[in-house]
Amino acid sequence: MSPDERTFEALGVTRQFINAMEDMGYEIPTEIQQQALPKLRAGQDLIGVAQTGTGKTAAFLIPVLMRLKFAKGSAPRALIIEPTKELVIQTAHNVELLSKYTDIRALAVYGGSGYKQQLNALEAGVDIVVASPGRLLEFYSKGDLVLRKLEVLVLDEADRLMDMGFMNQLRSILEVIPVKRQNLLFSATFNEKVEKLSHEFLDFPIKVEITPSATPAETIDQYIIELPNFKSKLSYLEFLLNDEKASKVMVFCRTKDRADRVHRYLDRKTEGGVKVIHSNKGQNTRINAFKEFQDGTLRVLVATDVSARGIDVASVSHVVNFDVPRMTEDYTHRIGRTGRARNTGIAVSLVDPTERYFIGHIEKLIEQEIPKQELDKSIEIHDFLPGEKKEMLREIDRQKQKTDKGFKGAFHQRKKKSEKKKKKRR
Repeated sequence: MSPDERTFEALGVTRQFINAMEDMGYEIPTEIQQQALPKLRAGQDLIGVAQTGTGKTAAFLIPVLMRLKFAKGSAPRALIIEPTKELVIQTAHNVELLSKYTDIRALAVYGGSGYKQQLNALEAGVDIVVASPGRLLEFYSKGDLVLRKLEVLVLDEADRLMDMGFMNQLRSILEVIPVKRQNLLFSATFNEKVEKLSHEFLDFPIKVEITPSATPAETIDQYIIELPNFKSKLSYLEFLLNDEKASKVMVFCRTKDRADRVHRYLDRKTEGGVKVIHSNKGQNTRINAFKEFQDGTLRVLVATDVSARGIDVASVSHVVNFDVPRMTEDYTHRIGRTGRARNTGIAVSLVDPTERYFIGHIEKLIEQEIPKQELDKSIEIHDFLPGEKKEMLREIDRQKQKTDKGFKGAFHQRKKKSEKKKKKRR
C-alpha cells in the first residue's frame, strides 16, 4: 500500500467516522485496519489475528457501524461477544465514541449489574449489543431479547472466550441467531481451540494475520530483572516508581493474595494513587479503578490476569510482571497494555529462581531472547519470607521432574541420604 493510500479516506471510511476517529486521536489506519476494512466492507467473513494494542477493535467496529449507517427499528442488528464484563464495557464505550456523529444506539449487556436497567435500554431500542455470553443468554431465555434482525456477529478475544470455557454458551447463541449473517472473529492468538471455533461459526472466512501468533509489538522494550524473592521485588517496584517516567504503570501478579500484598505495600510507599483489581473485588470497584487509571487520576493499577486481555488504556508507560505468568501466552497479553497505537512502552519482568523456567518457555513462544538488565546498586535485596525459600526449592524440583522423568528431586535425595546415615548408626 502506497503512502497516499494509508488513509481512512482511501479505505472508503465515510466522513462522520473519520471525524470521530480524529477526535479520538487516530489519523492513520493501523496495519490490521488497512487489511481488514476493505474485506469487511465487502461483507466477507473474516478471522483477524492481531495483538492487543494494534487497533483491532476499530478494525471491526468501523465496518460494522458503516454497515448499519443509522438507527433503525428496536431489535439489535449487530452482536459483539466479549469474554469479560470489563471488555464489554470498554467495547461499548468505543462504539459510542466512534458513532458520536450518528444516531446509532449501543448497549453493554453483562452480569453483575442491574438487569432491569439493561432491559429498559433494550426495550427503548438498540442497534448494537455488546455482551458477555451468560447475560446474553439470560435475556434471550426470558424472552427479553430479539435476535432475528441480526446481520453481523463478532466474536472478540476468541482465544480468551475459549480459555474461559464459553464454547457451549457460544453454540447456544449460534442456534438462535439468523443463519444469514456476516461473521467476524478476532483473536490475539490462533490456536487449535480458536481454529475449531472458526470452523463452527464462520463460512469460508478470509484470514488476516498481522504478526505471528503471540509476538510482542515492536513498540515495546522488554527486559528482565533477576531478583531472589518477594520482598526484593517490592524494593525494585518502589525504585521504579521513584522515576517520573513511570507515569502510568500496570503491575501484574499471579494470585489475588499477592496482588493485595503488593497493593498494600505500594499504597504506603508511592505517590499518585494505587488500586488493585481482581475477581474478589466488586464490579463497581473494578470499573471505577479502571476508569481512574484510564483518565490518568490513578498512577498505578495492580491486577491479576482478569485485566490482561484487551483493556485499552492510552499511554501506559510501564507494564511490570511482578510474577512471570505460568501460561506463556498471557505474557504477550499482559505486556500488550503498553506500546499501544504506535506509542512506545516498557515491559519489565521480575524473575525469581523459580521463574527462569517460564521465561525460557516465553522466549521460545515469542521467538526472541528477552535481555537482562543489571540491578541498580541502590535496590535493597531482602531476606526470604518464612517458608518462601523451601517452597521455591520444591517448585524447582517440580520443574526438573517435568523435563527429566528420572529426576527424583533434591528433597528426595536429601531424604535418602538421611536414611543411609540412620542405617550406618545402627
